[in-house]
Amino acid sequence: MSDTLTLAAETRDQVGKGASRSLRREGRVPAVIYGQNKAAASIHLEEKALVKALMTGHFFTSVIMVDGQRTLAKDVAFHPVTDRPLHVDFLRIGEHETVTVAVPVVFTDEDESRGIKQGGVLNVTRHEIEIVVDAADIPAEITISLKGLEVGDSIHISDVKLPKGATPAIDDRDFAIATIVPPTVPTAADEAADAEAQAEGSEEA
Repeated sequence: MSDTLTLAAETRDQVGKGASRSLRREGRVPAVIYGQNKAAASIHLEEKALVKALMTGHFFTSVIMVDGQRTLAKDVAFHPVTDRPLHVDFLRIGEHETVTVAVPVVFTDEDESRGIKQGGVLNVTRHEIEIVVDAADIPAEITISLKGLEVGDSIHISDVKLPKGATPAIDDRDFAIATIVPPTVPTAADEAADAEAQAEGSEEA
C-alpha cells in the first residue's frame, strides 16, 4: 500500500491569474481542494515540498493529507518549458471511501520468460491500470510476472492478481496489458539504408 503523504497548505485570500503569478514568484503553488459536496477551498503549497512529493513516484496513488483534509491528487499542471508545477487539484475523500485510481504496472521475472530469452520484445499497451479500491488500500504498484510466457503470449486483465478488494475500473471487456512480440527482423530495405549511411559516412571521413 502507498504511504500517506502530508503537505502543509495556506488559504488563498485572492484568486485569479495575477494572484497566482505572485504566489509562484514567492515559491508557492496555487491549488484547490474539492469534493464531498463541500465548497471548493483555494489554497497554496510550498513548491519545494510539492516537488519532493511528486518525485516519490506514487503521488497520484497516495492518500495526501492537505491542510488536515484527506485527499487524492487528481491533476497537476506543469509549465510547458520549465516543468515547474503551476497548479494542483485535490479531491476530498473519506478514510474508507471507494475511489478510482490509475496504478502503475511493474513487470518481473523477465529472465524466466522463454519468449524474451529467444529475443522477443515486451510490448506494453497499458503502463497503468485503473482500479476501484478502498482509499485505505491503494497499492503503490501492480506487479505482473512474465514467468513462462512465450513469443505471441498476451497478458490480459483477467490474468492479473489485483489487491484484495480491488476491481478493474473497465469491467466490460478483458483488455490486454502487454504482449511478447517477435524480435524485429531487418528487411532488405533496412540493410540497404544502413549500407548507404555507412558509405556516406566513409566519404565524409
